Amino acid sequence: MERDTRGIVDPDTLLTAVRFRRHEPAPPLRPYVENYWFIDWDLPAPYASHVVPHPAVNLTFQWEEADGPPYGELTGVWAPGLYTRKIGGRGRVCGVKFRPGMFRPFAPDRPVSAWTGRVLPYADVFPATDPAAVLTPAADHDRAAALDAYLLPLVPAAPDPQAELARGLVARIRAERGVRRVAGLAADGGMSVRSLQRLFAAYVGVSPKWCVLRYRIHEAVEAAAHRDAVDWAALAADLGYADQAHLVRDFTSTVGMPPTSYPTG
Repeated sequence: MERDTRGIVDPDTLLTAVRFRRHEPAPPLRPYVENYWFIDWDLPAPYASHVVPHPAVNLTFQWEEADGPPYGELTGVWAPGLYTRKIGGRGRVCGVKFRPGMFRPFAPDRPVSAWTGRVLPYADVFPATDPAAVLTPAADHDRAAALDAYLLPLVPAAPDPQAELARGLVARIRAERGVRRVAGLAADGGMSVRSLQRLFAAYVGVSPKWCVLRYRIHEAVEAAAHRDAVDWAALAADLGYADQAHLVRDFTSTVGMPPTSYPTG
């Protein structure tokens, strides 16, 4: 798949420390799963990766060889701030990134907001399997096939119109910079602001305002990586900020450093 590092803080450094790849799932899973993502590492010293989260739930199978047998986790939308993961020695992760709005059909008994900011054993939500069956194959296509074999029997029998609606609204927020106000998004969707908020709590796990702000920061992080060519005042206006100072404050509070200190590519 095409390289997309949106949301990864300092991706050039990360990609020198680990092997990171993305792969498509089987066709019946693609309405629900954005991609599979694989990371392998063999590091002489610990390394911390940082991600400005997407509004997505992730299922991961992990193996850090010095720490014990393979295991699986479910990570809800990481709303508090940066998601940080420390790794070292030898290990690998095989992850499943669900599309925003499309995890709920796999766990329909609880709103997606129930998982927000949480990391829990995957078997609390999904049927138990052998994580080693996903993690031990050397070839990426065999790992992807193992994930397909696990998830395909779990594909919902019928589409969920509310999930599709939520997915479309998040996709619009991501693609259109002009989507800046929750009230306007609700009106365009023919619903009240409260109905939109309930939909996002149930199917996305975070508020529509959170999604708008987070995708703004994704855009700003991408710009900061090439900041010599950035007109920050113009970018702030383009992203819907009141002024450049507001953008810089939002960037700094989320990423932990101002745009002028962000590593350039």
